[in-house]
Amino acid sequence: MSKIYLFDWGDTLMVDFPEQHGKMCSWPKVQAVEGALATLKALSKEHLIYVATNAADSCEQDIQLALERVGLSPFINGYFCKANLGIGKGTPEFFHKITERLGVKPQSIIMVGDSYDKDIEPAFSAGIQAIWFNPSITNSDVTKDIKQIHHLSGLYT
Repeated sequence: MSKIYLFDWGDTLMVDFPEQHGKMCSWPKVQAVEGALATLKALSKEHLIYVATNAADSCEQDIQLALERVGLSPFINGYFCKANLGIGKGTPEFFHKITERLGVKPQSIIMVGDSYDKDIEPAFSAGIQAIWFNPSITNSDVTKDIKQIHHLSGLYT
């Protein structure tokens, strides 16, 4: 059975440059995280892919525009953000709203993100399988119940 993948946006699919301000779609320089294109291309053959972001100042169109600039948008089926859910990421309620919108059970979703506190723990608490994208291998002993990958290719190889 195919799954639904939720990907965090900043520092999971696209590099979040701390010196940049405003909406990512307007930044002079944008960059995909290493391996993001190959990963989305491989996963999208059998699974639906959505972005689940905590970006407070970007709407769906802004997020899509930024992803278009690095060639990732063709693999994305939709976007979940504070603007369209009315709640920021970091709580199980954010993920409950996504399961309601998609009309699926939490067990059919896999959340992939780089923030343990905002992506992984709340998704796990909502009954969603979570995979921690932890490229720097920091705090790897936080929990043994959560799968970790250190490169996005770990999702399909």
